Amino acid sequence: MFTGLIEEMGTISTLLSLDSTSTGGKGTSLTITSCPLILSDAKLGDSISCNGTCLTITELLPGPAQDESTSASPTAFKVSIAPETLRRTNLGKLKEGMKLNLERATRADTRMGGHYVQGHVDAVAVIREVREDGNAVVYRFSPRDGDGEGMHSILKYIVEKGYVAIDGTSLTVTAEGRDWWEVMLIPYTRERIVMGTKGVGDLVNVEVDMVGKYVEKSVRAYFEQGGEGLPGLEAAVGRIVAK
Repeated sequence: MFTGLIEEMGTISTLLSLDSTSTGGKGTSLTITSCPLILSDAKLGDSISCNGTCLTITELLPGPAQDESTSASPTAFKVSIAPETLRRTNLGKLKEGMKLNLERATRADTRMGGHYVQGHVDAVAVIREVREDGNAVVYRFSPRDGDGEGMHSILKYIVEKGYVAIDGTSLTVTAEGRDWWEVMLIPYTRERIVMGTKGVGDLVNVEVDMVGKYVEKSVRAYFEQGGEGLPGLEAAVGRIVAK
């Protein structure tokens, strides 16, 4: 679980394609460096949000030891990305030298400044428009070409003033339409996340607020069970119908 508050941007120093002899598919191994905060307490098996995708640290790469009496601190970490993850996210478009958003998993004493982010990407969207608005910049997103059906299925969870995670960053929806939505970034945020380096046509990972999914499932179950199980909902639906 994550908060959507990006801790720092790391740099991809090595990207390797991994062939699967059993399935014929290809995965990827990333080596990520230039992230001292993440590495300060990183351990093998830790979950790290990389551009909003929950990945596992598979290896820590130490730098040179200062002397024989001290152990070397890690200077980079590796993650492996499965073929399915590459298909459902923008991680397959990464290249060596690119930066990506990083966040460690939430602890019990973490301040909840963003919202609950699982690191499970729902879909990929395209930046359709970037425009200035005062001291801020507005980004408009819509479905990736050829992936409209998947995106339209999540648009129902995107509401004005609601939460959405873009490349793992917790952002507020400032406007939304039939097949698009917008967010606004102030200069402070743009300087600290990868979207500040992106433009029209670039891809972003999208995770909608899970609260909307749970509400939808509960309401669907209510009607499938003949209106039993959610006290007060029947009265609320009745008022809506009456209006």
